[in-house]
Amino acid sequence: MKTLRIALRNYKDFENALGEEARLFEAFHPGVHVELSSMGIHELHRTALTDGGLRDGPFDLALLVTDWLAEGMKSGALEDLETWQKRKPIPGWPEGWARSLLQSVIFGDELSSLPWHDGPNCLVYRSDLFADPELRARHRAQLGRDLVPPKTWQEFEETARLLTSATDHRYGTVFAAFPDGHNTVYDFAVQLWSRGGELSEPDGTPRVDSSEAVRALDFYRRVVRDSSLCDPRSLHLDSTQSGDVFLAGEVAMMVNWFGFAARSEREGSPLAGRVAIAPIPSEPGVDPVSLSVFWVMAMGAGSKQKELAWEFLQFLATPERDLGITKHGTVGARLSTWRNKALQARIPAYVSIEAISLGARQLPAGPQMAEFANVIDGIITRALATQAATFAILEEAQHAIESKGIRFR
Repeated sequence: MKTLRIALRNYKDFENALGEEARLFEAFHPGVHVELSSMGIHELHRTALTDGGLRDGPFDLALLVTDWLAEGMKSGALEDLETWQKRKPIPGWPEGWARSLLQSVIFGDELSSLPWHDGPNCLVYRSDLFADPELRARHRAQLGRDLVPPKTWQEFEETARLLTSATDHRYGTVFAAFPDGHNTVYDFAVQLWSRGGELSEPDGTPRVDSSEAVRALDFYRRVVRDSSLCDPRSLHLDSTQSGDVFLAGEVAMMVNWFGFAARSEREGSPLAGRVAIAPIPSEPGVDPVSLSVFWVMAMGAGSKQKELAWEFLQFLATPERDLGITKHGTVGARLSTWRNKALQARIPAYVSIEAISLGARQLPAGPQMAEFANVIDGIITRALATQAATFAILEEAQHAIESKGIRFR
């Protein structure tokens, strides 16, 4: 009996989808057992990368977030899949995937991993509330404009406040403000980009103290701390938890991952047929932006079963299996999945995912991304827990970045 060992995040949708993939693969490969080890996100990073789980052989494959790929490639933890693709190619690679996905997994001539679960950042909103005649009339009377998905951050703030209802146990919005090194970074980047700012200088030096960054953090800390429009639990929620709050019908709109719009259509969901997506708001004069951060399956450089691991990756990347995982709430990565008419009919948000994804930006990459994330966590923690001036918080963070010599690639 051969055992293929895979590390993954302890997220129910991932566990269900990969569990089904594992059982199907075993059925096609008698004598093979696929062992799934599910763990928290920080433990996954430590196990797969820091402690050598992929480099030294304890795991053959791991589900990784794209933030970690530069670190994994530099440390020698990840197998270059381009060699395997040349030997036993995956049909349709790379033209069968969106450009925004390819840019994050290809490093020069090397292929770090294969996209598995996508879901660009977007505005996810309750379409039933936006169509409600009473709310539409009140919105028009109080704000002088129609109740439509907000295009600017000012409109977002105003509309979120109007849609907050103590009677209906509903807040206008929610953020994933728990400092876990992930969504705080993503929210900071989106807030900055949507105001015309950039996260780094041309030489790769991170830049967090620009005038755009000040406006971004001013807005973020004001809104997150305002319980007249934002769920106060935001301070303690990560992205999946904030998404669950929305899916429970307790929030009118949020900037979060596409996957939550997809999950709203699952059987038994109280929001089935009542959720839509739109571009993320921005400052006037700045084009809408999105963020592409997603989950990939990577092969360990130290795996003793690389042939079998590559067969599993080929299996995951087939159009049938990429489409198959969508029933678990995970988001397929192939264009054929996004364009599937039956899927679009079942989950209408898929009609818009390609347009949003093709315009999505990637975070700057580099092996020091975890250190940079720690700095951003510190920014968000101080901004939400203290009255310190925004510029002072950002200026001190910039000094920390420079003193530690943090650089993007």
